[in-house]
Amino acid sequence: METRQLGNSDMHITPIGFGAWAIGGPWRYGWGTQDDDDSVAAIHHALDLGINWIDTAAAYGLGHSEEVVARALKGVSKRPYVFTKCQTVWDENGNPFGRLKQESIRAEIEASLRRLQTDVIDLYQIHWPDPDPDIEEGWTELAKLKQEGKVRWIGVSNFSVSQMDRARAIAPITSLQPPYSLIKRNVEQSILPYCGQHNIGVIVYSPMQSGLLTGKFSHARMNSLAADDWRRREGEFQEPQLSRNLKLADKLVEIGARHGRSAGETAIAWTLRRPEVTGAIVGLRNPGQVDGIIGAMDFRLSADEIAEIESFQTSLA
Repeated sequence: METRQLGNSDMHITPIGFGAWAIGGPWRYGWGTQDDDDSVAAIHHALDLGINWIDTAAAYGLGHSEEVVARALKGVSKRPYVFTKCQTVWDENGNPFGRLKQESIRAEIEASLRRLQTDVIDLYQIHWPDPDPDIEEGWTELAKLKQEGKVRWIGVSNFSVSQMDRARAIAPITSLQPPYSLIKRNVEQSILPYCGQHNIGVIVYSPMQSGLLTGKFSHARMNSLAADDWRRREGEFQEPQLSRNLKLADKLVEIGARHGRSAGETAIAWTLRRPEVTGAIVGLRNPGQVDGIIGAMDFRLSADEIAEIESFQTSLA
């Protein structure tokens, strides 16, 4: 099984990792009600097929995702790397907001360790650079947690180049977690080259754009989403973007079929074509979804196929 070294760490991760956002269940940015038994089975199946890392966050389901991950890993003989995040906290009504103060992060790490039922977290990340003025305070605290041995490595998520510069002045960054897909390509211009230059590993999220590029999404599926599914409020799921994105997914279906691969596997492989990208986080909610994307572990697009996708995307603009 191919693995890639994550930035300056000693961790060698598989090209795809298990994304635990959706399995958190309902919250402001949730995917509707989930079946915890299905979630646990999905994690077990992913590990059986070779995936060796899980990415979650305290905010997913307001702590529930971390609890589900802990349940799934109880008794597992070969424990995967577990990555989680701080910074997004919530009030008594479950409303999330950003906080990067030292005392808040200290409370968050203890809560995550408790929910994950572990003594150390492999990669601890700042979820969002918010509030921006407190980035230095928050990153300094993460560096202290690393020195204390509560976390092994520290990273950031959704940071700009200038924000990474500010953090690097305090302590090295092991990884960046940015959104990246055929639909959202903003990081290509400066962020990915910056990470390559400074040996910052990149684990991209939403490579299938939250289901849009799986080849299974449709207008009917959009209309059937749960009322509390965050995608109902997301611009890429609204017209005219929705129809354009579904045409792009159809092209991925066509290219993937030449290799016996799904559109989702093709979308993931497209993100992995970049040398700066260490791995892709793929959200999974049941064992069948694992089977639908596991081929992306070793599927790579040819230069001609990449050019074909690029040309088709340009024609949609």
